[in-house]
Amino acid sequence: MTQGLALAALLLMGGVAIAGPSGVLAWSENQRLLELRKQQVANLEAEAERLRNRVDLLDPNGVDPDLAGQLLRDRLNVASPDEMVILLD
Repeated sequence: MTQGLALAALLLMGGVAIAGPSGVLAWSENQRLLELRKQQVANLEAEAERLRNRVDLLDPNGVDPDLAGQLLRDRLNVASPDEMVILLD
């Protein structure tokens, strides 16, 4: 009886080690998810760097005039009299 229980416990542990949530069969899925998350982190870091650069350009002590002009045109829908506007579909 004791040997049977010990064998059942060992088989159960072996089954969990192979087919459990962190077992051998789940290893490839975990690797795929890890690569996906690494790509997402890289994309978010690039976006954060882009936003950091934009914030630096909009510093109140030294605003980039080109960016300020672009934002005014985009947000307020204005153009100077000597500019020609070409609409693209």
